[in-house]
Amino acid sequence: MSPALRRMVAEARPLRRRLALSILLGACSIAAGIGLMATAGYLISKSALEPPILSLGVAIGLVQFFGVSRAAFRYLERLVSHDAAFRFLGRLRVAFFERLEPLVPGALGTARAGDLLSRFVGDVETMQFLFLRALAPPLVALVACAGAVSAAGIVLPVAAPVLGAGLAAAALIAAAATGRATRTSSRQEAPLRAELSSKIVEALAAGPELVAFGRVGWELERIDTVDRDLGRLGGRHGRVAATGDALVLLASGVTLAAVLAVSASAVAGGKLGGVWLGMLALLALSSFEAVRPLPLAAQQSGAVAGAAERLFELTDRAAPVREPASPLPIPSSGVLRLEDARLRYASHLPWILNGASLELRPGRRVALVGESGGGKTTIAGVLVRFLELDGGRATLDGHDLGEYASDDVRGLVALDDQDAHLFSTTIRENVRFARPGSSDDQIAAALRRAGVWDWVSSLPDGLETYVGETGDQVSGGQRRRIALARAFLSGAPLLILDEPTAHLDRATAEGILEDLLSGADDTGLLVITHDPLMLDRFDQVLRLENGRIV
Repeated sequence: MSPALRRMVAEARPLRRRLALSILLGACSIAAGIGLMATAGYLISKSALEPPILSLGVAIGLVQFFGVSRAAFRYLERLVSHDAAFRFLGRLRVAFFERLEPLVPGALGTARAGDLLSRFVGDVETMQFLFLRALAPPLVALVACAGAVSAAGIVLPVAAPVLGAGLAAAALIAAAATGRATRTSSRQEAPLRAELSSKIVEALAAGPELVAFGRVGWELERIDTVDRDLGRLGGRHGRVAATGDALVLLASGVTLAAVLAVSASAVAGGKLGGVWLGMLALLALSSFEAVRPLPLAAQQSGAVAGAAERLFELTDRAAPVREPASPLPIPSSGVLRLEDARLRYASHLPWILNGASLELRPGRRVALVGESGGGKTTIAGVLVRFLELDGGRATLDGHDLGEYASDDVRGLVALDDQDAHLFSTTIRENVRFARPGSSDDQIAAALRRAGVWDWVSSLPDGLETYVGETGDQVSGGQRRRIALARAFLSGAPLLILDEPTAHLDRATAEGILEDLLSGADDTGLLVITHDPLMLDRFDQVLRLENGRIV
């Protein structure tokens, strides 16, 4: 078992009792099927001798019992195993999302949206087969085959090793051949599915550009290339599965012939009654029902291991910031400072921040200007604990930011990012996202402060207006102002606004800045901007050059 698979099994430890029960029920179901066939073989052989009907009563009762219990055990096994699998999926989704959350946005690097979607939907969904198809079938087969071999040994001791050897050979040869053939392709399949998801997501997002530049056919060809590769892998899996089934079928035939040979010899030597011959034959044949799922289990084991490796590869990444073991209580307001801050995104890259220092306190309006790509947004990321400094300090009330819980810092310092996301819901819910439970009057006040209330109130649906996926039903400027209203509604005493006037006409931009700068509240503002509008109205204007505040 691979290390990733062992770690995934450890994730299911709280469900071990349910999983053990499902394995027991599965073994009982197969054992009932074997008992049904074996008893039926005995009953048919005995009936051919035309004995008194009462002498068949026990056999008839056992056939009825095994027939009913087989269905009952199968139903209970499916109920328990699927319940455990879905509970495991639920726990896994929560656990992996909790591990993903600290990685956003600083540690995901160049991860593509389609790849993330594939991992946290497709790969997590694959985990439902960890026990249903990968681990449970071998354990069920072990228990059921042990019971079948023991039953054969009771009837005819010499038949037990023959049956046991046949079952073991079928299990090992078929599973090994199938597993070896699919191990590499199973690990190739998950990345290909991720690549296909990435290309489809990108194609849908870039649809207008692809049409405008006549590149739709080119993009479809790229998607089709990956899809053909997946199709070839699927065909290979199908051939391997068929080979595994054929090997099991061949082994069952050879084993049946061997059991019949030793049984016939025992009958001829007077060591076994003739009526037991049919029973042993059908017992040997039906016992391979336990082995038949093993080739598929070997295939699924490779697929599950590959998916587990991809999930752990992502969630094992180091978080961009370290959380304190005993965080300090967050102050109701405070002074936020950068002191000689130094940061770069990799050791071989130049410094983004190289000795930058600034201060933001409640009631103070600070503008931060500089060239695009100069590190202004990086400063915002440091101040809201998205990024960790490589040198220098970021402090709140004189204490290092790392001594506070990140969520507490973000409750005190709100960031309105230039690429702020709008959710696929109404204007009301997009603004209220910052403070659940806010009234419509509070939402309207935030929208008014962002300079967008007149437009919202003029819409037929008002606050109930649907903004579309990522806000594509509203203009860029309107989307920006809705996000700005969300920052205002948060009530944070310190606000960092990254390009708040982007995509806005001059009059609207001046109106928003006027509202920001003339407000009587004690909110501290750090406005990151390229726009030279009204810089004289700020308490302080800082320029970032070569990673330093000048």
